[in-house]
Parts: sequence; structure tokens; C-alpha cells
Amino acid sequence: MPQEQLAAPSLLDPRKFRDPEVTATGERRAVVALTRLRMLWFNTGSLCNITCHNCYMDSSPLNDRLAYISAAEVRRYLDEAFGAGWGVEEIGFTGGEPFMNPEICEMLGDVMGRGWRALVLTNAMLPMHHRRDALLALKERFGDKLTLRVSIDHHTRDKHEAIRGPGTWPPMLEGLRWLAENGFRLAVAGRTCWGGGEIESRRCYAALFAEHDIPVDADDPAVLVLFPEMDAAADVPEITVHCWDILGVPPETMMCATSRMVVKRKSAAVPVVVPCTLLPYDRRFELGEDLGVSAKAISLNHPHCAKFCVLGGASCSPGR
Repeated sequence: MPQEQLAAPSLLDPRKFRDPEVTATGERRAVVALTRLRMLWFNTGSLCNITCHNCYMDSSPLNDRLAYISAAEVRRYLDEAFGAGWGVEEIGFTGGEPFMNPEICEMLGDVMGRGWRALVLTNAMLPMHHRRDALLALKERFGDKLTLRVSIDHHTRDKHEAIRGPGTWPPMLEGLRWLAENGFRLAVAGRTCWGGGEIESRRCYAALFAEHDIPVDADDPAVLVLFPEMDAAADVPEITVHCWDILGVPPETMMCATSRMVVKRKSAAVPVVVPCTLLPYDRRFELGEDLGVSAKAISLNHPHCAKFCVLGGASCSPGR
């Protein structure tokens, strides 16, 4: 990416996203209530084997702001969710790169052993390659309860590597092929920053999948997820209580209406709960240490809430 793009100044109006109750124009800010906890996410740690341009998590080989969460810590939240009858259907793992966490496969076994589906967001590169034997054992025990969503930022090598760095395409493709050859349930995440329109993007991804015998339906938005960009420095409108009717978007379709995520900050004694996968660092969105106290309405007081969820219509959680 051009250096001037990387160093671009913030265009976000500094008066915006300051007050959790009112917008810069004095209107009541929109909030989203938790309708039910359908999807529980765990951030396994912010370390990643690569550094991507415009990663909303700022994941890299050097970013350890979020520590590796342990299997024991995850188990405590699983116990709470299971015992409280929250109606959880699926447990998601994101990072960083989840397969860098040394206890990730133990966590997956705990989740699926309780009857839940598990979803792992991965770049399918070397850290996942090191877990092949453990993944095969999990698939043997739990079958299609495990889904791996592989990040492919573009359907061509050049543009994928413009985001993820030189040499990142071959190991990703090797990992994706290995998953397909061994019958794992697959999904793919792409990006919409390239233009060309969604229909054309899906057609080109479909050609890529057909070329490499990857069993992903590019026309299904639940298995080929195309994410909008999430530049927190870009100017976006704030979402008021009137926007739901203006935009025709029900608040119960927002990710924070049915999801929560658990993170563990570096040097923290215990993990905390946040509303969603997009806000792992902003302490204004900490909801407490337990799931029970996290069932509160979320003020849409962040640019990601506006651009990704409300205006972008996107969600990290699968639409099942």
C-alpha cells in the first residue's frame, strides 16, 4: 500500500462518538438490547503470524495487548452459558490467529463436547498447519460441528497479498486445500474494498473455489462473507434512535443483539466481556467479568457500529 495511504490523517469529526447518550448534534444515540445470547465469542489473543493492512484488531507478531486466554478461563464461561440456559447455539474463536494459542484445540473439544457448534476464524497458514493432527482428531469426534472460516481478502493472489503481505497466498491456499481434502466444514471471509460489486466478487470467488475443489458456495452469504472496510479514522454518520426507521434496519439484527465476546487483556487477572468482535480494546465497552452482567443495552458509540453493522449490514456471526 502507498505510504501516503498508510499515513493518512483522521477524517473523523472529533465531536462524534464522544457521549454514549447523545450524538454531536444533540440527538439521542441509538442503543441495542440483548435479545438472546445466540453466539458467544472468545478472543484467543491478539498475536498473529502476519501483519495485515487495516486489520481492525491491529494483530501482528508483536501485538500482545490481548493475552492468550486459557482453556480453564474459557471453560468457566462455557459453564455459565450452559448452566444459565442462555440459548447459545454456537461458540466462535477469533484473534489474532486462534491457532497460535497453545490451548485452542482443548477449547474446541470442550465446546463441541457440550453439544455446541464451534467456529474458528483463521488465516489457514502455518499455525493451523501445526495443528493438523489435533484438528483431524476433533473432526473424527465431532464431524460437522466444527467450521473453519478462512480469510481470503481477494480472489487473486496479488490483491490478497497487498493486504496480507508477500508470500501469504501459497500457505493459505495449501491450508484451505488440506481442510477441503479432509472434509472439514468451510466458510471464507473476503473484503469489499476492491470495488466491482458483490455479484462480480462472488462470481470470481466461485471460479477460485472451482479451480481448487473447495466446497464453498460463493452465492451463500453465510459461507462466503464479504466484509465492509472498518476504517475508524474515516468520517461516518452517528446512528440516532430515528435511524432505525429511516434506514429500515431493525435493531435486533445487529450483532450485539445476539452476541458477546470474552477477551483477556495483557496482565489482567481475569477476562472481561465486551459486546462484539469489533471492539476488543475500547474499555468504554467493557461489560463486566461475567456473562450475567453483560446483558445490558449497548450504546452505538463507535465508528465501527455505524459503518460495519448498521450501514454495512455486516456481522461476524454466521446467519443461521
